Amino acid sequence: MIVPINIYSDDVLRKKAKPLKGVDSDIDDLIGIMFECMRNASGIGLAAPQIGHSIRLLVLDISCIKEYMDVKPMIVINPHILSVRGNNMMEEGCLSIPGVQGDVTRPSVITLKYRDEHFEEKSGEFSGMLARVLQHEIDHLDGTLFVDRLLKRDRRKIQPKLNELASGIVEAPYPHSRVSLSELQG
Repeated sequence: MIVPINIYSDDVLRKKAKPLKGVDSDIDDLIGIMFECMRNASGIGLAAPQIGHSIRLLVLDISCIKEYMDVKPMIVINPHILSVRGNNMMEEGCLSIPGVQGDVTRPSVITLKYRDEHFEEKSGEFSGMLARVLQHEIDHLDGTLFVDRLLKRDRRKIQPKLNELASGIVEAPYPHSRVSLSELQG
């Protein structure tokens, strides 16, 4: 099932997501929906808040990138970054902010503790594109968008496009929604 992706300025994207206490059939279904929505939108990562669920859950699949074709898709629940090292800058985009890209500096290596789809605790060190996508999606769980991490001068350049998105002018080749959190909970 494909559901709409929430767009920039939706309240749910700015809220700190709640930790999951376990996995049940509803969460299993949501994980499937998230992968379907992400792939339908040609994305490589999606956090639950992007489809209106304020919980600490994300999925990613970077195997469509040639040098990462052997990397298995990941389901990450309740992630916590334990340590970081290095820095690199790379252009990022976001399914919730269609048509906008910008250079973001992030740690190049992270050590992450999280739970998998069986709610088993895992930890690992991640680098390269995997580290970047994990950090981008974890930001979503904390109510942070990649545009918040841009240099001020770069943010000023894209502000007109952000204003358009906030006013409801959205062009994206996938289903999208601009809804307030009160509408989602009501």
